Amino acid sequence: MVLEIVLTNFFSINEKITLDLQAANIQTKEARALAENTFSVGGERLLKTIAIYGANASGKSNIIKAVKAAVDMILDSHNYNEGDSFGFKPFKFGGDDAPSEFYIRFIVNEIEHEYSFSCTREEIITESLYYYPKGRKALIFSRDERKSGGKKEKYEFTTVIRRPMDVASNTSRKTLFLSRASQMDRDKAKEIYRWFNEQLVFSYRGNTSAVTDRFLGDNKDAVLRVLKAADSDIVEFSYKDGELTTFHRRNPSLPFDFNTEESEGTKILFRIMLTVMDVVRNNKTMFLDEVETSLHTRLVEYLINLFHNSRSAQLIFTTHNTHLLDMTRFRKDQIFFVNKRDDGSSDLYSLFDYKDFREKMDLEKAYLQGRFDAVPYVNEFENI
Repeated sequence: MVLEIVLTNFFSINEKITLDLQAANIQTKEARALAENTFSVGGERLLKTIAIYGANASGKSNIIKAVKAAVDMILDSHNYNEGDSFGFKPFKFGGDDAPSEFYIRFIVNEIEHEYSFSCTREEIITESLYYYPKGRKALIFSRDERKSGGKKEKYEFTTVIRRPMDVASNTSRKTLFLSRASQMDRDKAKEIYRWFNEQLVFSYRGNTSAVTDRFLGDNKDAVLRVLKAADSDIVEFSYKDGELTTFHRRNPSLPFDFNTEESEGTKILFRIMLTVMDVVRNNKTMFLDEVETSLHTRLVEYLINLFHNSRSAQLIFTTHNTHLLDMTRFRKDQIFFVNKRDDGSSDLYSLFDYKDFREKMDLEKAYLQGRFDAVPYVNEFENI
């Protein structure tokens, strides 16, 4: 589970922005009616979903893009070679030497952890991992490449990671220590690396065979219920040797090859829902950019409800769908806005920051009227 993500100097993000998934202390009648939108773990109450709104080119997609870039570095940096650049760009109008920074608080095996790093596009500057094994913050490792001297001066360790200096000796400034330690079979690093690799989901696209193999056998009825809720004509399917065959209501005995005979919309829906079911049933965290691009409004609502009815799955998504701006669906702390600052950078803030906005007000109307900014202003084009 994710508690908080902080980003600085990634893409259109210049100054620090915070994506906070900790539920605010809202005691209104409307918030109490949405108790299923939150869950409790380790004394923390967390949000199951966050919706991010903003005008085109405001930078809302860059928030998810930045998180993915940071996670990709964690998963892949042990493979980087001299001359490689990291897979992101800093804020274009910022200082050339300004570092990019990633920070995340999360829970693994019911224990809170904090991991962070800072870097340029070419090398790592700082990195650290802390945890709270008995409710108190404790160091696992830290690293500061700005310090003079050798590895012993730049690194600090406790006894959590076995023979840490062996790992540090094999960690270049192109590589995150966490990535190298996992590769070198250090148990704690492997645990954290697996969490980033398995618990954070950024896309339903690509090869879905692993997800298909995992779910179609034991969860066939659930898949069919999802397809029915989507008004799909599919009433049955079979999966054998990597091949998916579907059967339709009009003639249930006539087989259709999924890959060549189903519509693109059906294939996208199937892949999305298989991935979402994996996320929901295994209480993972999913990031989706412009969720309505591939799904009808009713299906987006259905997807959100799947997360709200889960035990502790989380969904962070960007959207233009103002129909979802409804205080009977979301709490105030679940709605975020992205607006472009005067310097061209992206600012992120929550509806919860607007203390004068009450749940009984029309949120969709207020947003479209520009009360929270984060909307395009088109009056200047009226005479074109």
